Amino acid sequence: MMIDLLVEPTNNSPLIQLESDEGKIIIKGRSTPESSVDLYFPIIEKVKRLFFRSKSIEVEIALQYFNTSSSKCLFDLFKVLKVLKRRGANLRINWYYDEDDMDMLETGEDYADILMLPFHFHPMLDESYAAEAMVF
Repeated sequence: MMIDLLVEPTNNSPLIQLESDEGKIIIKGRSTPESSVDLYFPIIEKVKRLFFRSKSIEVEIALQYFNTSSSKCLFDLFKVLKVLKRRGANLRINWYYDEDDMDMLETGEDYADILMLPFHFHPMLDESYAAEAMVF
């Protein structure tokens, strides 16, 4: 497994990991950075380059919370993934949420409906799903 990009989590930004040889994109934790564009724009550009020829892409999203600007950046990421899917990539988006957090579930459902992307929803027992101990 070769990690192309690893952004370590902070109190207000999630862990972000790109593994193009495995076709994996992982985003987990909290996303409330002061500038979501500064965090996500370079990630989105790397996804465009690294996954351009990918035959299979699996995305793991396990966010405890994200702010409005992060939501817009995630939407932009999903739009790029939709283009890659149209180009022939087999795409799977796994959306993890606290089983008591219906807002997070509905947000994922909204992304899936608006962009017509293959989201798979996974309720977790508590917020520990986004903790560092979680292994995909």
